Amino acid sequence: MKQSVLFFKRILLLVVFYQFIRLGFLIYNYSFLDQLDYKTFLGGLIFDLSAIGYINLIFAILHFIPGQIQENKIFQTFLFYSFYIVNAIFITTNFIDFEYYKFIGRRSSFSMMMADGMEQEIPGLILSYMVDYYQIPLLIIFCVLLFYYILSKIEYKNVGKLSFKIGIPFMLLAIGMMFILGRGVGRKPLRIVDASNYGVVGNSAFILNTPFTILKTLNKKEVLNTENYFSDAEAKKYFNPIQHFSYEKPNNKNVVVLILESFGNENINRGQTPFLDSLISKSYYFDHAFANGKLSIDAVPSTISSIPSLMNKSYISSSYALNQVNALPKVLKKHGYNTSFFHGAFNGSQNFNQYSDFIGFDKYYGKNEYKGPYSFDGKWGVFDEDFLQFFNQELSTFKEPFFTTLFTISSHPPFTIPEKYQNKFPKGTTEIHESIAYSDFALKKFFESARQSKWYSNTIFIITADHTSSSGEEKIYKNNIGKFRIPILFHVPGDENFVGVNHKNMQQIDIYPSIMDLLQINDTILCFGKSYLSDKDYVVNYIDNIYNLEMGDYYLAFDGNKSLGLYNWKTDPLLEKNLIAKEVAIKNKMEKFIKAYIQSFNQRVVKNKLVVSR
Repeated sequence: MKQSVLFFKRILLLVVFYQFIRLGFLIYNYSFLDQLDYKTFLGGLIFDLSAIGYINLIFAILHFIPGQIQENKIFQTFLFYSFYIVNAIFITTNFIDFEYYKFIGRRSSFSMMMADGMEQEIPGLILSYMVDYYQIPLLIIFCVLLFYYILSKIEYKNVGKLSFKIGIPFMLLAIGMMFILGRGVGRKPLRIVDASNYGVVGNSAFILNTPFTILKTLNKKEVLNTENYFSDAEAKKYFNPIQHFSYEKPNNKNVVVLILESFGNENINRGQTPFLDSLISKSYYFDHAFANGKLSIDAVPSTISSIPSLMNKSYISSSYALNQVNALPKVLKKHGYNTSFFHGAFNGSQNFNQYSDFIGFDKYYGKNEYKGPYSFDGKWGVFDEDFLQFFNQELSTFKEPFFTTLFTISSHPPFTIPEKYQNKFPKGTTEIHESIAYSDFALKKFFESARQSKWYSNTIFIITADHTSSSGEEKIYKNNIGKFRIPILFHVPGDENFVGVNHKNMQQIDIYPSIMDLLQINDTILCFGKSYLSDKDYVVNYIDNIYNLEMGDYYLAFDGNKSLGLYNWKTDPLLEKNLIAKEVAIKNKMEKFIKAYIQSFNQRVVKNKLVVSR
């Protein structure tokens, strides 16, 4: 029957195209992937068939509508073009992640494609993306034209009419086949997390395809499962987010938190950041520090609210963003602090102004509030040098004690630096390095100005990065440990007690409770991190539906149901030796902790219980 042959050929063509696109993804991101085998490619085929099944379910109906309509050339032309356009759009999304995967470490979700929180910047950023990564649109154009050419060679205009006796059974058969392909054959429908069953930790992005992850995240409302691994009492034995700080009197020091865009460990101590490198040697530096997310939008709730990014959607843009939270601004305001948040991008960028207002900052300073020489980078906001000078001037007008946070922007794509500094900074080996060097220079100029201010000597500076970049050339920065390695340091002018290196595991969500100790605040808070003075030693982050737990020297990968791998990441930084069968006691201890942690986080976020009950 011609209809069934036509439908089969079209679906087979899609399967072949998806496989070639996966091969292209492998070539494009080969250095980020590891230990590929037949099982990995089999998993990729299963997820490709699932995406194709879901996308083409409607076409299983249209191809087998019984009656004379199948003889109608207008209908067959409509069917051809609709099949082509729908599938070409989804094929295009697969190419977007060729480059974007290097930044986010996973396949894109629906909310990422819709640029939640970045609606104002997205037109300019799309243009920059197409120019900077011109090979991607060229690949897209080539692929969709080739797809059209081959698809048009499959005869479709003379398929003939289809009787009800034959058409209905074939339609039901085709619908059933597409549904089974889309759903998968397991007890539960195929999920994003199931990619971990087909390869080593960190290879899920290769096994998945972007159309599948978009379809699975179409519901814009992020819904967390209220996990119940333990009773509440037992869970608190392993992890309790309620923390008490007891001091007689606060020291009333100012706090300046600087979040540096894309200043991951892969970009420091390599010649691009001479000022930050020198500052590290004069500060209390955590050499095993981690981000709690892979996006800029994740860094603010992690650093200021001690809320890690443990969802597929960023917390700020999720349905839980308006949960009541006693973040640092609210707590410090109770103790007499003036609070402010600075971000040189467009007001509204990444929802930072709304979130900073909601969590209690007294004032937000964005591009609109900037006062100084004209300094627009053309796409994103105010260049770092001028915005940091504006920042310093504003701090000099604040009543002390103050708590303030500044988020830099210039080392963000498209990595623009002022024209007057062209060829002044080392180009480095990747596209971000020159802008990193410029931002480091801007940071140096800020500290030179700040040292002349009266408030400087009474201030604690905390410097971190929002996340790593895509430029880590060494393999240690391409696994689920290295993808989160960032600097964190405390700089306290004139205090020799805060000079040295701490080898304890540190993370962004630890900054909040650490500030409580640094300022000697007497209060009780709810946070998911721990103070730098704590005897606890853990880091938690999440990527590709995998929870990552570093505890001491060990790293555990947990998918929400079972542990996938255990590694001594200090002695095995490339994560080549899975110790899950050898170190059973360590695995069990870490698994209990991460289960209790997930249970506490999910239940408190879902039930809006992120504050201490009175």
